[in-house]
Amino acid sequence: MGKFDINSTVRMNSGYDIPLLGYGVYQTPMDVAEEVTAHAVKSGYRHADSAAAYRNEQPTAAGLLKAGLPRSELFFTSKVPPKAINYDAAKAVVDESLKLTGLEYIDLYLLHAPYGGKENRLGAWKALVEAVEAGKVRSIGVSNYGVHHLEELEEWIKQTEEKEGKGKGGVLSVNQVELHPWLARDDIVQWCTKRGVVMEAYCPLVRATKIDDPLLTPLAKKYNKTTSQILLRWGLQKNFVILPKSVTLSRIEENRDIYDFELSDEDMQTLSTDEYEPCAWDPTTSKD
Repeated sequence: MGKFDINSTVRMNSGYDIPLLGYGVYQTPMDVAEEVTAHAVKSGYRHADSAAAYRNEQPTAAGLLKAGLPRSELFFTSKVPPKAINYDAAKAVVDESLKLTGLEYIDLYLLHAPYGGKENRLGAWKALVEAVEAGKVRSIGVSNYGVHHLEELEEWIKQTEEKEGKGKGGVLSVNQVELHPWLARDDIVQWCTKRGVVMEAYCPLVRATKIDDPLLTPLAKKYNKTTSQILLRWGLQKNFVILPKSVTLSRIEENRDIYDFELSDEDMQTLSTDEYEPCAWDPTTSKD
């Protein structure tokens, strides 16, 4: 049904593939992160999305590895914390992630937010570029970047390549932002899609605030799915990498079961709300 299954991946600008379904561990307590991530892997997930700021990289990576699957089949993401957005701190954070997780490399490393001012943002990006050159990280990207932040980075990459040669500015592979029908961010999505930058959707379930929303309940009934599954399927059909989070084992499985139905074009259209309703922070609008 449709063109997606649980093993679906998308090729990033870096040349590496990223699984379209990821397991998010924001606010997942350290003492349960290993168990729930291991359950996600047992349920078919192959991608875990952590961050230095979540303070659970170590147990999340341990949970990912627990089943003994080949490392090449697993995908681990971390992020430079908002308070460490500068060259020296970002460099140190990447090394700390490797030490904590025991991983030989990290699949994807992102700048968590466009904070710190222009010079520090670009410095932190340079640290990620060097981490790729050193083999510590495979792909790099950003999170919570608005179009003005993306253009600032694109300009720096271009200038660096002109001075130092192709690839020296790094390859922007991903922008991870809050995305759902009440925050579709068409401007950011179009900018990224045009350049082959993969969009990752955090809070794809709108933090359960829309579970009984009149926009979703008729669709849930029509497709015999939960409203959460409707939301996740919307993200998939938008070609987003979706990052649902849950510490409830049955819900981890429910969030996976989205491959046996397809939303019609008409129903996808119904979910175009033109609203701008973030349920989390919104650094995309930051102007520093």
